[in-house]
Order: sequence, then C-alpha cells, then structure tokens
Amino acid sequence: MDADSDVALDILITNVVCVFRTRCHLNLRKIALEGANVIYKRDVGKVLMKLRKPRITATIWSSGKVICTGATSEEEAKFGARRLARTLQKLGFQVIFTDFKVVNVLAVCNMPFEIRLPEFTKSNRPHASYEPELHPAVCYRIKPLRATLQIFSTGSITVTGPNVKAVASAVEQIYPFVFESRKEIL
Repeated sequence: MDADSDVALDILITNVVCVFRTRCHLNLRKIALEGANVIYKRDVGKVLMKLRKPRITATIWSSGKVICTGATSEEEAKFGARRLARTLQKLGFQVIFTDFKVVNVLAVCNMPFEIRLPEFTKSNRPHASYEPELHPAVCYRIKPLRATLQIFSTGSITVTGPNVKAVASAVEQIYPFVFESRKEIL
C-alpha cells in the first residue's frame, strides 16, 4: 500500500453554516409570538427558529441578518435558508432573499489506519501544532484553502473550511502526509 494509490475516503459533511440578509427590519417580538418552533432571546436581541425539513436552526436578528446552521450540504443550506425567508414572508415581513453565502463547512473523514501524531507534527512543523496536554489532536492549518484539520491518533480527521470544495481538497492534500506517519500493523 502506497500514498499514490487511489483510496476512496468517505468525507461526511456534518454541518454547513450559511448567512443571508432579508433587506428589511424584523420585529423579533412578532416572530416570537406568531412563529412556530421559536425561542426568543430578548437579552441578546435575537430569535432562534428551527425548521424540521431540512433540519436547520436559524439565528435571526432584528437588522435582517440570518445565520443558518445544521445543514448537511450547500444545496440543503440554501433550500433551508429560502424556506426560512418564505416563513418570515408569511409572518408579514417584506423579505427579499439576498447576500446568501456559505461561510463554514464542518466534515469528518476516517483514515483506514492509525496515525503517529508526534512523528507527524515533527515532519510538518510550521503548519502542524500538537499539544497533548491541552488537546488530543494535531491542529493542521492550510492557509491558501483557509482550512483547519484536527487529526486524531485513531485516524479520524475533522476538517473545517469555507466550502465543500476546500474541505475535499484539504483531505486530498493531507493524505500523503498522514500516510507517511501511519502506525504499522503488526
């Protein structure tokens, strides 16, 4: 088995965070009283609204800014954001769906082998940092992709990036490095 051979790695997207604007002022009290599946946080000045399909949670501010979390793909995030905008329209607001942007994608990938973390950190020093007293994983940053990878000794890798494409290319880039530091099976 070598690093160049094609190995199919399953990248499981666990969370997609997106932002959009409504281009109108939102009365949070009205949303809290008339909306469904709503939590009003008056002290913070926001409303949390949950949708069941797709399963997302939205944070709504009176300025019209909305952040949606919990989707499992970029398409699902956009669909959920549009559904949320439609829900706000039905409550009587003049909502215009604008400035939609996926801001963060969280994914998990399992390598078919375990990884020697101290060896991996030494060979990738400027990009990798490992503090076993603070956290059980190596933090590896890929600046051009704006991606951060948490690499665990079990072979599990948690990837955070600005979009799905960046997450996939981050896993492709890290595979040869973790392959060099894999634990040999006896």
